Order: sequence, then C-alpha cells, then structure tokens
Amino acid sequence: MPLTRSLSMTSLSGLPLWDEEDLPVDDLLLFEIAWEVTNKVGGIYTVIQTKAKITVDEWGENLFMMGPYYEHNFNTQVEQCEPPNPAIKKAMGALIDNGCLVYFGRWLIEGSPYVILFDTGSAAWNLDRWKGDLWDTCGIGLPAHDREANDSLLFGSMVAWFFKELTDELGDSPNVLAHFHEWQVGAGLILCRSRKIPLATIFTTHATLLGRYICAGNVDFYNNLDKFNIDQEAGERQIYHRYCLERAAVHCAHVFTTVSQITAVEANHMLHRKPDVVTPNGLNIKKFSAMHEFQNLHSTNKGQIQEFIRGHFYGHLDFNLEKTLFFFIAGRYEFSNKGVDIFLESLSRLNYLLRVHKNDVTVVVFFIMPAKTNNFNVETLKGQAVRKQLWDTAHTVKDKFGKRLYEALLKGDIPDMNTILDRDDFTIMKRAIYATQIVFHPEFLSSTSPLLPMDYEEFVRGCHLGVFPSYYEPWGYTPGECTVMGIPSVTTNLSGFGCFMEEHVSDPTAYGIYIVDRRFRSADDSCNQLTQFMFGFCQQSRRQRIIQRNRTERLSDLLDWRYLGRFYMHARSLALSRAFPDKFKMEPLAPPQTEGFRYPRPGSVPPSPSASVHSTPHHSDEEDDEEPYDEDKEAERDRQNIKAPFTLGATPEGKKTHPGESAD
Repeated sequence: MPLTRSLSMTSLSGLPLWDEEDLPVDDLLLFEIAWEVTNKVGGIYTVIQTKAKITVDEWGENLFMMGPYYEHNFNTQVEQCEPPNPAIKKAMGALIDNGCLVYFGRWLIEGSPYVILFDTGSAAWNLDRWKGDLWDTCGIGLPAHDREANDSLLFGSMVAWFFKELTDELGDSPNVLAHFHEWQVGAGLILCRSRKIPLATIFTTHATLLGRYICAGNVDFYNNLDKFNIDQEAGERQIYHRYCLERAAVHCAHVFTTVSQITAVEANHMLHRKPDVVTPNGLNIKKFSAMHEFQNLHSTNKGQIQEFIRGHFYGHLDFNLEKTLFFFIAGRYEFSNKGVDIFLESLSRLNYLLRVHKNDVTVVVFFIMPAKTNNFNVETLKGQAVRKQLWDTAHTVKDKFGKRLYEALLKGDIPDMNTILDRDDFTIMKRAIYATQIVFHPEFLSSTSPLLPMDYEEFVRGCHLGVFPSYYEPWGYTPGECTVMGIPSVTTNLSGFGCFMEEHVSDPTAYGIYIVDRRFRSADDSCNQLTQFMFGFCQQSRRQRIIQRNRTERLSDLLDWRYLGRFYMHARSLALSRAFPDKFKMEPLAPPQTEGFRYPRPGSVPPSPSASVHSTPHHSDEEDDEEPYDEDKEAERDRQNIKAPFTLGATPEGKKTHPGESAD
C-alpha cells in the first residue's frame, strides 16, 4: 500500500518555520546507506531508525535504505515484498543472476521504509578481484586478517554495482541521491565516484576513526588537533587502511556532513575537509497531553527502583528512601572516553561534601554499561529474593489480618491485636526473614530481569539525574534521551549534544542541562565543576526538582526530527546542486537555512545562578514559599522570547576558539 506524504514543517513551540523550497521528490530517488540498517550495532542505528518516519513523510515511496543482510535480522525486522520500482527490481536482478543475493522488503519500524539488503557472504568469491579493483582505483589495500574491512569492500562493491545497473536503466530521470553513513559503507561511495556513476552523494561521519582511537589512550586530543601526524597515528594503531577508506569517502562525496560542531572541528584536522553541513541527531518526540503525565511516570518508575534498592541493600538499608536520589551513567564501557574516570572521582568528592555539610540526602548511583559477566552476584540475587518473599509474606498476612478484623467487627467486637495473628502467622514471617538461597541466569536491564525488571526507558524515567561527563562524544544520545523524558542530565562541552545545547539555550543549567567544561579546564577543575553540579542538585527541594523536570522536558522540541530534519534537507539540496548543476540551482554563497534559536532563561529563575539553589544545610521539602512559578505562563513566555537567531556552528562572542579553528 503506497505511503502518503504528509510532511509539514510547522513551528514547534516557537521554533522557526522551515521556508526553504521543497525538492521535487517525485523526480528523485533517495537512498540511505548504512551498516546499521536493520542491524543494531551502536548509535547510528538510533539515528537511522528514528529519522525514518520524518524522511518517509517527505519522500514517500521514493526512499530506500540499504544495508547488509543478516538472516536473523531479516526474519525478525523485515517484511519481505517485491520492489515497486521496475528499475530497482531489474538492478537487483542483475546482481542475483550473477550469484550475489539481494533482499527487499519493508523495515518494521515507524514509517515502514523500504530496505535493500546485500548478502556479502554470497559475494565473497569476488573478494580478491574486488580488492584488485580498489587498489587500481585509489591505491588502498586491505589486509586479509581484517574481516570488517573486507566485508565493507564486499558490501561497497555490491552497492556500486547496483547503482551502475540502476542509473543505466533510469537514464536522466529520475535523478538518484545517495547518502552514505560512516566508513564501513565508504567503499561504495568511492567506487561510484571513480566509475563516474551519475548520482549525487553525501557522506556523514558520526565519529572519526582516529578520534575514537586516540582519545581512548588518555591523550589531550582537542588541544593538540593540529599537532598529530595523522598517517603515523593510523599506522601505529594498524587501522591505516580503514582510515584511507574513510578519508577517501569524505573527499569523494559531493557534500560532507558530520553530527556536531565539535566533530566538525575534529574532522577538519583528522580528515582534512571541513564539513559542508552539520546535521545534529534527533529523536521522535511524542508529547504528553498534560504536563503531569510524565511526572507521574517518573514517580511510578522511581517506585520500582526503590523496590530494587530495598532488596539490594537488604540488611543494610540505613537510609531514608524518600530522601534518596538516583543518578546513573550509561553507554559503552569506555572508561576514559565516556568519563567514567572523572565521574568516580567526583562521586568521592560529592560524598565528602554531603558528609561535611551533614546533608540528609543519600545518592545511589547506577552504572549501566554492558560488560562481560559470568553470572549474577549470589548475594545480590539473595537480597532481591528476600525482598520479594518479605513483600509476598506481608501481603499474605495482611489479607488474613484484614479478614479476621472484618469478621470480629461484624460481631460487634473490638479484637485483641495481640491475638488476631496466630502462631502460624508469626512462623511464616520469621521464615521469610531468615530465608533464602537461589540462583538465576543473568540478563541485562530489561523487563524480564530478575534483579531490576525495567526497560531502559522506564529506568531513565525513574532516575533523578543522568551523568555523562564524556571526553569523546561526537553527539551523545543518552543525555538527549534524558531531556525528552524530562530528566535533568550532565553533559560536557566536548559532546555534540552539550555544544548544541550551549548554542540553543541561554541558561542550560536552569533547564536541567549541566555542561561540564572539559575543553578549556584541567581534569581536576572539570572534576570539581561536576562535583558542584551534583552537590547543587542534591541541595534542591522536591518542588524545585519538579519545576526543573518541567523545564527540561520543554527542551524536547529542539531534539525533534521535525525540527532537526531540516539540516538533512539542506544537505540533500546542496548535493543535488553540485552533482546536477543544470537541473538544481542553489546560491553558492548563501548561508544555509539552518538557523537555531536560543531558549531564554526561564522567567522564574533568579538573575544570579548562585541564588537558584539554597546554600547548605539542605532545606526541607515542605518549603512552599521558594520561587514564584507557573508552568503554563513560563512556557508561553519562552515561546514568545525565542527570537534571537544565530548560525549553527558560530563561536559565541568572547569564547575561545580551538587551535586551528576559525570563528566562523
């Protein structure tokens, strides 16, 4: 059934209208190529998956996503069907007739985009010949031991072959636009351009290869960008061939984009090309009809976490859960890149401050980072089992107690509370206290886990603060996910998300976005700043936290693909104007229509940041005369005040630029 196009770039809570001329999508075919199409590996999967709906709304039946074929993924995520476009069917047939299998269907995600999946295993017999073609074309050789690089060549060669067959069949109309994501699919772009296949190309790097490798080695990366010997660094890490594929794809593309301004600076040095457009990552935002609904979700999910805490600290629960805050960090287990090192040190300093100031708040911290495990800790499982058994026993005894009390009252008696429970009831309760031994099979953070039976989204909603003090984070979906769920978070000015919020929000802290300076401060100073952020958060009353969550959730419009999709639209227009200048015109000197708007400081926040929270000691949650606040009035005032446009990527006035980084 054909999909309808319903795109309407309307103003989102005061954000600017999109007024760039629409592309003639009826006369175009758009292909998005990524290794993570139907294949979840990392963050690029989230980008592709969440952006699908807004792209399908714009392009309808003329959007196709391309990725590698994996049987399990295809059987569970794709509804197989016949290609509706005869030219695409014929191009697929050319590969299939030569023994290279290609599959077509609809990806079962929101938007249901078409997908074309290439079985690299079926084409493996061509590997040596295609390696020779790559060497003859651009002098890049791939070692036999690097299976990922070899698979990327097999995939890229099949993609280039497909596009050659397709464009030969289509002729001059419709024109083809191909958007390649990351180095794993770069070979396809390189081969398409070297063979002069008539299509417009975009290449997006979500993180440079060398950037991730170098930062993992505890190097002062950002202050030495202009000092690295790039070829030597790649060679020492035995990824020179991968780096060459990435760099060649960057320079072959008509348009080069990256996901954040901080990564644009990095790419300019690592890959020697300044990105043409910055394309920030977004999410599909589903707003609640009433503000209190997401607050209720926080309360409900917090209750589930509290139940876990009761079991985890069974026998040692000497703190008040009603005055306990839940912090968490999540992501890849990269100790330095993700800022785990600075987080641990800051927690030690926070613990000292809370003790010195005799603060009655307890902080429980979760590290949600997948790592190899053999089994659950037996003591942890025992605590959860005891908690559950105590809960079940309490309910059993409560039901019996209630029934006996009811029967006594019916007779007109006031029962003796010392006799209403019999000896068996006391035996059951004692047995529950003294039990139990048990073993479970380990599972990681899901609703079926015996430890913490919650999905990730439910867990995030139940926490109070997400802490992500990353040193290397080209974008950073984790704080973005916190924002759209109304949960305050800590990020850094070395993450794409942190830089984006600094540019869009006048006072990020007032909106629950705490940005640690890891770019221009020493590690110790950054650690102190993070400690102060967390300590200040612990000082807030419950009412202040509720107000802050309302403000945090209000920023979600900034992360909506309906707003951020415009950056991709501009990149496509630019690519078409460069590939087919006779058919698509674009002013070469005109600034991109990608202006952002700064959210003002909330009207109810005092002018001095130091006055926004009380000084120690911690004040009571019962204080109601703190600050005047009306959520609806403040939100409306914000919408009316969003009137200060700026060009995304410009260095704010008075701010330092990076070595080798220009202010524009």
